[in-house]
Amino acid sequence: MLRTLLTSLRVTGLTVLLTGLLYPSAVTALAQVLFADKANGSLVKDDRGRVVGSALIGQAFTHAGYFWSRPSAAGAGYDALASGGSNLGPTSKRLRERVTADAARISAQHAGATHIPVDLVSASGSGLDPHISVAAARYQLVRVAAARSVEPARVSTLVDSMVEGRDLGLLGEPRVNVLRLNLALDTQFGAVH
Repeated sequence: MLRTLLTSLRVTGLTVLLTGLLYPSAVTALAQVLFADKANGSLVKDDRGRVVGSALIGQAFTHAGYFWSRPSAAGAGYDALASGGSNLGPTSKRLRERVTADAARISAQHAGATHIPVDLVSASGSGLDPHISVAAARYQLVRVAAARSVEPARVSTLVDSMVEGRDLGLLGEPRVNVLRLNLALDTQFGAVH
């Protein structure tokens, strides 16, 4: 009995050492060497070197001179500690009211524009999606250009340069990271307040 207990304690100790210390340390070290930026949270810095967010987590932008993100259902909005969807279904009155209000607000800011891209009125599954579709970015071009007193063609060129392609050339859709796009706007045209 004592021999069995000692054997099980040695196996447990070895397992803890291997799976609790050595393996995580090796994976962390490898990630730091091969993918340091991604392993450290894909942090995005402004032109002064200050961290302003992560390329993986969306943020709320409300000023007319910036591109707006998707709506967020995470906590009070873009709360990484409360990541998740609203779980409201297509027959939900609350969802219909929120989408209708968002569509009215967006339409009021984009006079003359038609057909609001769906990602500007629908939250992602996590509520933290940092990307919008290329169509959603183009939809907002005129508003952003007018708020910054810049020709829409110049903003369009910037948007086109910020489009991320499909992952591995075939997964997902082309998209634009809103934080990176807004930082590029500030770099090229100056910050707005």
